[in-house]
Amino acid sequence: MKNKTIAAIARSTIAVILLTMFAVSTASGEYDLSWYTIDGGGGRSTGGPYILTGTIGQPDAAWSSGGDYELLGGFWPGGPLCFVDFESYARFAEHWLDEPCDEGNNFCGGADLNHEDGVNELDLKLFVEEWLCYCPMGWTLK
Repeated sequence: MKNKTIAAIARSTIAVILLTMFAVSTASGEYDLSWYTIDGGGGRSTGGPYILTGTIGQPDAAWSSGGDYELLGGFWPGGPLCFVDFESYARFAEHWLDEPCDEGNNFCGGADLNHEDGVNELDLKLFVEEWLCYCPMGWTLK
């Protein structure tokens, strides 16, 4: 009888510990989305080398991250936002020092970013300036 009572107390204790652990783990996993904006604008504006495009009523077309989480927002066509990263670098590296680059070969597969003198250090400079940023409008290395 004593062994059954000890076993029952042990099972109850383990159950309480497991329930407590479960409650703590679910409480810390809650998300808070209390901050938001609805962005405005629409159409396309240009000036010098800059191009600005916007969409009326588009919820935050941007990328946010915190801890192990990422959030991609907005309704731009073409799936997730494009970032200049190793995938773009691999496409760029395939054409390193290729020349001549022209419309006939799509400026060496898009790697001749300045459309001058083939794929060289000047293109690499342009590429590095965009590293880990959103792909610029018309990014040829998608």
